[in-house]
Parts: sequence; C-alpha cells; structure tokens
Amino acid sequence: MVDEQTPVVVTAAVIERDGRILVTERLQGTHLAGHWEFPGGKCEPGEPVVECLIRELREELDVEVTVGAELLRTTYTYPHRAVELHFFRCELARDPKSMLGQKIRWVRREDLATLRLPPADRELVELLTAEGAGGSRR
Repeated sequence: MVDEQTPVVVTAAVIERDGRILVTERLQGTHLAGHWEFPGGKCEPGEPVVECLIRELREELDVEVTVGAELLRTTYTYPHRAVELHFFRCELARDPKSMLGQKIRWVRREDLATLRLPPADRELVELLTAEGAGGSRR
C-alpha cells in the first residue's frame, strides 16, 4: 500500500538546445497520460536524485546526460499522491530516441505555457518563461 502522505520523489531534466526545450508525452496507462512533461521519472527507494535522472533518461531516451544545477525543488499534492520534484538543467551527448513509444518535442520557452503539462510543472514553466523573457541563458 502506498503512503499517500509521503511524497514520491521525482526527477526531471530541463534540456535546452537552440532556444528550445525538450518535452515528452506521458504514455497511456500512466498517471496524467497525454500530458507533456520534462523527461525523467521516479526515484527508487534510497536512489540519489542525480543517479535516478541519469538512469531514467537512459531508459526512456537512450541518451547519456550531464546533470547540471538544480533549477527548482518543489512539492505538489495531487488528490491521490504527493510528489517531490527535482528539476535539473542537463545536457545531452546525442539526440534523444523514444525508447517507450512516447512522443518527443522541442518547444520554445514561450510556448511551454500552451502545452498540457502536469500541474506540478507550473512553477518551473513560470521560472523558465521569466528567465527567457529576462534574456537569461538561451
């Protein structure tokens, strides 16, 4: 039985290339299926967040990744679960491939807010949009 009070620890990558950010579509049969998200996934019990992110990106996108600074750590409570999200800036060594059949897109920062994203990602989208509007790292 899942303890609904203990947040599920989730990592996600913010990967930017040529002014666009990588997003993937959540698969059918998963929580929030059909939503776009920053690639990553759930940590195994006791797994460090950076190791989790490296593992998830290898499994989902067949890439090697350099994990950079943590951009945001936040907790969001859905009706049936809470998630503790760790968003990291990352760089890929090669182009991603869909290993699970998920769709992959590169979108401009200003277009992130138009996507159907999980509510837990809203704070990050606001941060990235403001960062882009301010002329920071493009």
